[in-house]
Amino acid sequence: MRSINHFIGGKEVAGTSGRSADVFNPATGEVQAKVALASKAELDVAVKVAAAAFPGWAATPPLIRARVMFKFKQLLEENMDKMAQLVTSEHGKVLSDAKGSITRGLEVVEFACGIPHLLKADYCENVGTNVDSYSLRQPLGVVAGITPFNFPAMVPMWMFPIALACGNTFILKPSERDPSTSNMIAELLKKAGLPDGVLNVVHGDKEAVDAILTNPEIQAVSFVGSTPIAEYIYHTGCANNKRVQALGGAKNHMIVMPDADMDQATDALMGAGYGSAGERCMAISVAVAVGDKVGDTLIDKLAPRVRALKVAPGTDPEAEMGPLVTKQHYDKVKGYVDLGVQEGAKLVVDGRGLKLQGYENGYFLGGCLFDHVQPHMRVYKEEIFGPVLAVVRVPDYNAAVKLVNDHEYGNGTAIFTRDGDAAREFAAKIKVGMVGINVPIPVPMAFNSFGGWKRSLFGDHHMHGPEGVRFYTKLKTVTSRWPTGIRSGAEFIMPTMR
Repeated sequence: MRSINHFIGGKEVAGTSGRSADVFNPATGEVQAKVALASKAELDVAVKVAAAAFPGWAATPPLIRARVMFKFKQLLEENMDKMAQLVTSEHGKVLSDAKGSITRGLEVVEFACGIPHLLKADYCENVGTNVDSYSLRQPLGVVAGITPFNFPAMVPMWMFPIALACGNTFILKPSERDPSTSNMIAELLKKAGLPDGVLNVVHGDKEAVDAILTNPEIQAVSFVGSTPIAEYIYHTGCANNKRVQALGGAKNHMIVMPDADMDQATDALMGAGYGSAGERCMAISVAVAVGDKVGDTLIDKLAPRVRALKVAPGTDPEAEMGPLVTKQHYDKVKGYVDLGVQEGAKLVVDGRGLKLQGYENGYFLGGCLFDHVQPHMRVYKEEIFGPVLAVVRVPDYNAAVKLVNDHEYGNGTAIFTRDGDAAREFAAKIKVGMVGINVPIPVPMAFNSFGGWKRSLFGDHHMHGPEGVRFYTKLKTVTSRWPTGIRSGAEFIMPTMR
């Protein structure tokens, strides 16, 4: 049985806690590896290693740090297929989706390659007579990232490239469900020239998470996951005097207006609703049909396509959707489908009971499509995180906007329309962090920043882009004067510019 160890101080380190977790192949249900689960003591050792590496890395010129990122980018490109296969083997998503997610992470690495420019400071001459003032952005120290199972390559790469490029050292605690990708990333960074101890991978569960949140040496924590955990991470981290950005759950709505291109809207809902088996925080899980005619048209167009979804192991080149990540998650998603039926929603397409020949023990769930979903239903209110699309019907645009704005989540949303005025009004008034106009999954590019509103984000900073640079640095302002001749001696009054 393959063992997945920690990566600390530039090398693999076997776990000493005596605890481990099974890593499954979602397509077969078989255990393929054991991953070590760190104790608090093991996490603390990794932090000490990162703290020892910090002074030297922080003093490294930003240009040199950027060159490590450039080399890492090259190695990522060369190993893209291998990493995608690793992601698919442990997560289950189809290879093309895995490769696409790595590419979106690679774009953040490319952004980090420009760190010398991003760290340039402001300089103000003569703020007072012969007095100059300038600002600096300096690294925080040891920072940590706690990342989810759904994007084992992309989400870590939303964090550590910017953190490292800014001069911090990093502790990565990936999901224990698909941990191998993080070790591969660490190996590639070492090959790229990153000094030992600057990035460390510590595998674990809640014990490791709590150790991160309470370790006084860790200055900041980045998190992506469910809202209850995000809220816990935020409150606990802040209570321990840490800077925290915690991205939580979502219930993303796509409003379809009567004037929308229905074929385009259908294509968008298929990809955004069922891509990655719905295991995306930016998945569209609610289609808001403005008017019954739009609702009928969407159902007529969606239903046959959902039934025809090619569900297969992620390694199948023809697969459109792979398995869910674990049996536990499969049971949770299936339970929501059962609940929707009990609540009175119309299950137009039922993906339960899907069995693939040769993969009978895999965690496969076919696409599910609900119609006539009501706002009081749990399948509407709660994040399902699976291949389940709910169609909600509303009478007009204002009712659609109210539906979105009243929901507790505000991660992403979209509107499909040909009406520029409606689109402009929507973008201005909707209470959601990321908005798409005829774009179903409005994930910002690396040079912008990612994050939601309301209970989809805890903390002040969004992720990557300029917000990432601000999160992983602290601002210092220097006011200087260079006197000539003999100093006049001590002054005991409040200093003022004169």
